Amino acid sequence: MKSPRTVVPLAWLACMLATLSHAQNPQPNDIRACTAIASDALRLACYDQASGRVNLPVAHKRTDIHSLAPGVFSRDTHVTPAATLAGDGVQPLSLLDSRWELSRESKLGTFNIRGYKPVYFLPFFASSNQNRLPHSPNPDNTVQQSMPLQNIESKFQLSLKTKVWQGVFGNAGDLWVAYTQSSRWQVYNKRLSRPFRETNYEPEAMLVFDTHYEVLGWTGRLLGIGINHQSNGRSNPLSRSWNRVIADIGFERKGWTVMIRPWWRIPETRRTNDNPDISDYMGRGEVQIVHEWHGQEFGLMLRDSLRGGRRQHGAAQLTWSFPLAGNVRGYMELFKGYGESLIDYNHNATYLGLGISLLDWY
Repeated sequence: MKSPRTVVPLAWLACMLATLSHAQNPQPNDIRACTAIASDALRLACYDQASGRVNLPVAHKRTDIHSLAPGVFSRDTHVTPAATLAGDGVQPLSLLDSRWELSRESKLGTFNIRGYKPVYFLPFFASSNQNRLPHSPNPDNTVQQSMPLQNIESKFQLSLKTKVWQGVFGNAGDLWVAYTQSSRWQVYNKRLSRPFRETNYEPEAMLVFDTHYEVLGWTGRLLGIGINHQSNGRSNPLSRSWNRVIADIGFERKGWTVMIRPWWRIPETRRTNDNPDISDYMGRGEVQIVHEWHGQEFGLMLRDSLRGGRRQHGAAQLTWSFPLAGNVRGYMELFKGYGESLIDYNHNATYLGLGISLLDWY
């Protein structure tokens, strides 16, 4: 990755992990919390610990999980092991609670690897207008010769998070760190030896609080503040990066989740700024809406620069995932606007991707 701007956030996250490694992992108070763990082995260990079966070996096969608690892991329900095993009518965890361990009974302690953003592979990812001449107001970051890129490529994304400090302010506030990487691969472009056109690296740290309030039938369940670094790890003229302070405000109701995310870009000097006008294209905030329906998940992202006139730009993205076989799900992504990736931050195009998903939003 490029220069100190990329290295510093990653080093900072590593130091944070080392500093907090002594944190205690409290026992889960409710077996329902175990459903939120992505790893099969860790999830079964959580069940064993919560139910007192602490001397049993950890299972390493997916079939062992399903045989212990059939029906618990289906995508179209949030019925939990507590309700299944005890039959006491325990209410299921909410969508945001299942991912962020907000309530007391859902706490699982620290350093459990969790999913963050969707994890997918799209063998078909097509653009209506591939960006063959990336440019920026900074002349050092403007390509002078057109690149022979193809409109059809592939794309994949990996995204994980973990809690590194539970109860920052006594019983309130959890500190999470996350890492997301998305790549656009010209795998069908034999002429260019099938290069990776663009890879974006995004480490971040977030302080997350549990909230409880009602607004027009929606429950405010999450409030967070974090620091986010995003770059493509390339040298000039293709280098792109920015750092942001991002707020997260989460609302939900049955089957629906809305996350409002305004942000402020941390200023850079003119000499080191690869993309000085990025906020006018990739926006100053976004809204993410997720809806679960009969085992399917629909996502809508709306982003805007929050400026008028020539500085007004934005983007929208629609995603759809649906069951295929086992834990493999079909996945569709449709993007229109500016900033599908960092190298395309000021490039307007439509993108369509088709493939499979291993982990969705919720």
